Amino acid sequence: MNIVLIGYRGSGKSAIGKLLAARLGMTFADTDEWVVRQAGKSIQAIFADVGEAGFRDLESAAVQALATPGDNVIATGGGVVLRPDNVSRLKENGRVVWLNAPAEVLWQRIAADPGSTHARPNLTASGGLEEIRRLLEVRNPLYAAAADITLDVSVLSASQAAYYLSEMV
Repeated sequence: MNIVLIGYRGSGKSAIGKLLAARLGMTFADTDEWVVRQAGKSIQAIFADVGEAGFRDLESAAVQALATPGDNVIATGGGVVLRPDNVSRLKENGRVVWLNAPAEVLWQRIAADPGSTHARPNLTASGGLEEIRRLLEVRNPLYAAAADITLDVSVLSASQAAYYLSEMV
C-alpha cells in the first residue's frame, strides 16, 4: 500500500518522503517532479504559460500516473487536495499522511530555501507569510479531511519525521 504525503510547501514532503521510502524499502515518487519532467519546464514556467488551472490539470495527471497499487511513498504538491478527485484517487491505494506545521514555521523554511522560492510561483498577490496564512485557511480543512494520519512536523527534522512515520504506518 502506498503512503501519500500531503501538506503545504515547506512541510518536508519530499525530504521526509525520500527518507521514509529508504527506511521502508519502498519506491519514492513526487508529483511535482513528475509534472516538471512531463512538461519539460519548471513549475514557475508552467504557471506562467498555462496558469494555475493548467498546472492543476498536470498535477491531476501525475496523481493518476503515480497513485497506482504498489508500495510507494508519494510526495504531492501542496494544492493536490484542491481537487476531490485527486484525494479519492490517492486514498484508493494509499494511506494519506498530513505533514502539518503553522504558517510561521512554513514561511521560515521556505525563506531559508532559495530553490523553493525560485522554483515556485506566488499563488496570491501578497506572497510571503500572508499568502501562506490565507492559503492555509482554505487548505487546512481539506488536508484534515483527506488525512488518515496527521503528524505535526513543526519541531521535527526530516529524519525524525521519517522515523515516526515508519513506526506509525
